[in-house]
Amino acid sequence: MDQDSVSQAPQTATAATKSGTVVETTLPMTPQEAAQSLTDWLSGLWDVATTPGWRQYQLLILVALVGVSYVLRYLTERRFDDWMRARAKWPKWRLRTLVQVRNRLTLLYFVILSWSVYLIMQEVTWPSRSRIIGVFATMAAAWLVIGLGTRLVRNRALRSVVKWSLWAYATFLALGLLDEATVFLDTIAIGVGTLRLSLLTLIEAVLLIALMMTVARLITQGVRNTLRRNEDISPSMQVLGIKTVQVVLYGFIFLFGVQALGFDLSGLAILSGAIGVGIGFGLQKVVSNLVSGIIILLDRSIKPGDVISLGETFGWIDSLGARYVSVVTRDGREYLIPNEDLITGQVVNWTYSNDRVRLDISFGAAYQDDPHVVRRVAIEAAKRVPRVLSDKYNPVCHIVGYGDSSVDYVLRFWIIDPTAGLTNVRGDVFLSLWDAFKDNGISIPFPQREVRVVNDAVSVQVQQEGH
Repeated sequence: MDQDSVSQAPQTATAATKSGTVVETTLPMTPQEAAQSLTDWLSGLWDVATTPGWRQYQLLILVALVGVSYVLRYLTERRFDDWMRARAKWPKWRLRTLVQVRNRLTLLYFVILSWSVYLIMQEVTWPSRSRIIGVFATMAAAWLVIGLGTRLVRNRALRSVVKWSLWAYATFLALGLLDEATVFLDTIAIGVGTLRLSLLTLIEAVLLIALMMTVARLITQGVRNTLRRNEDISPSMQVLGIKTVQVVLYGFIFLFGVQALGFDLSGLAILSGAIGVGIGFGLQKVVSNLVSGIIILLDRSIKPGDVISLGETFGWIDSLGARYVSVVTRDGREYLIPNEDLITGQVVNWTYSNDRVRLDISFGAAYQDDPHVVRRVAIEAAKRVPRVLSDKYNPVCHIVGYGDSSVDYVLRFWIIDPTAGLTNVRGDVFLSLWDAFKDNGISIPFPQREVRVVNDAVSVQVQQEGH
């Protein structure tokens, strides 16, 4: 093998056309030829490493650059950490990027050093005397870019597959062994009927799906941010728009991935019909919740941030899902309520048309207290609570009845922040009433009963003793 060349040239053949011209064509490489080419390349690399000359010197320079890179990382790692801590207020995505760069400091230093040495040697000596350094510098730069770029893939398993596949691709491409590696991976295959699934096809499909999923996620995030900044679009319509984009994008990715693996999409028609029958019988509740979720998003009866009551559950809507609605209560519990229950059941939406909510509290005062004074004091006490509205929606107090021990009153007031809780504001009003009644001498009576004991037997006995 020619040691100056990176890989063997592909086999060619000549053919004569009718016009007499000669056309050179490239013959496809067989698996045996690909394996032999890889073996010859490794053997040639060993000869380069053991034969004195500029090729060997380049390998020694690369080994020295790796050692220098480790030393530089050891000397600068602590300072880099201190510099990162001083920027703790940066956005999270920047901090994550800095962490990834910090984890690859050795590779970063090697890329900088190898490219610097390569460019200097290109100027001061023959280009052939720095060719191997240029190959490894290009390969290291590709590894660095791939390592940082694959962080966009959230799934760890998928990220590992994408990262190692791209690393292998960049390595073979830089070394000029891409054709041989492609033929070798294509030979590892399984056949099912007319379908032939090779390791090469599987890797290509995984890479394409990962790339498309990453792009779809970025597009979805962009659409989400754009919709949320538009105040003219209601929260429920924002969720509907985001869900629609997700369904369209990921549905396209699924179909594209199936086709990339070599499956015939026309055969999915029968399968989809069978799945439809199965859904009709076994997944009625799931489909009902999905349809109910779409109806909720369209009629905008419930939207994120609304305060609702459903049975004994009281809280605010945190998120709308395809199957359920997340309701967070004041005690921190998160209830996942199926969409169908919100459609078919009776739901109290405290903030459906506006955020104003009227609350009532009942209390009693003694009969000797002037009702006019009690009403005035109660209204003033309610106004002193910060969350109670006291401008257009003033508190009111009415007599609702004469009880056995007290005059019964109802105090009604309005608030505009039900998400902050209802029990706490009621408690604040009761406490304000207690203080106001104490300051104005108004008493809150407790139930009183007069009990008379009539004993007929005792009275009969007294009469007999008198006789």
